[in-house]
Amino acid sequence: MTTAQEPVRESLPAQRHSKAELRRLALEAGRALEGADALDVMRWAADTFGHRFCVTSSMEDAVVAHLASRALPGVHVVFLDTGYHFPETIGTRDAVAAVMDVEVITVTPRQSVAEQDARQGTRLHDRDPDLCCALRKVLPLEESLRGYDAWATGLRREESPLRSLTPVVGWDDRRKKVKISPIARWSQPDVDRYVAEHGVLTNPLLSDGYASIGCAPCTRRVQDGEDARAGRWSGFDKTECGLHV
Repeated sequence: MTTAQEPVRESLPAQRHSKAELRRLALEAGRALEGADALDVMRWAADTFGHRFCVTSSMEDAVVAHLASRALPGVHVVFLDTGYHFPETIGTRDAVAAVMDVEVITVTPRQSVAEQDARQGTRLHDRDPDLCCALRKVLPLEESLRGYDAWATGLRREESPLRSLTPVVGWDDRRKKVKISPIARWSQPDVDRYVAEHGVLTNPLLSDGYASIGCAPCTRRVQDGEDARAGRWSGFDKTECGLHV
């Protein structure tokens, strides 16, 4: 397992595609792969980008990392360690690194929690969660993706209205990357079936009332009848950390 604050570049081949070519690939593949099996989408990514392709994972589960490892053994799995994760999330990351054919890249913000507290004041997440997410998630992700041409996420359309139009393959104009969401069309039962069939690691908190898992100060258990993301940033008009908007 690798820990990095700077983009991981030393093991990556030289860029093979211009930004214009990447955008064209994304648009063409978005049309061609809309109805494709998730593993076939990952195989396309592996064949097209090789090790200039990575997966990002919040370690809620390892479904997308598992799919990617089947298509590209040794694939980089980027994990953003915000400094606020539940111990169970860190444990899931360590288990994924130990048992799966992937290389987990742990990316940390440029400031520790203590340094951020000194500059921004304590418990920034309680006062300005958008800024906290920007400093501890969005900026570190942008830095960590600089060495890649394409990245995969676990976004699913049914998770929220903002995610309902997520393409299986799309163009991330903000970062000038191909963005791949191989399980965008999956339902929660589809995820559960894949986990059961392949023995995929999942975060223990999913069995303890948490339906969506983020940083500990901003995540709570959901109540019966609540939306799966109701436990994120409870009390704020916020449902996304900013990584995908």
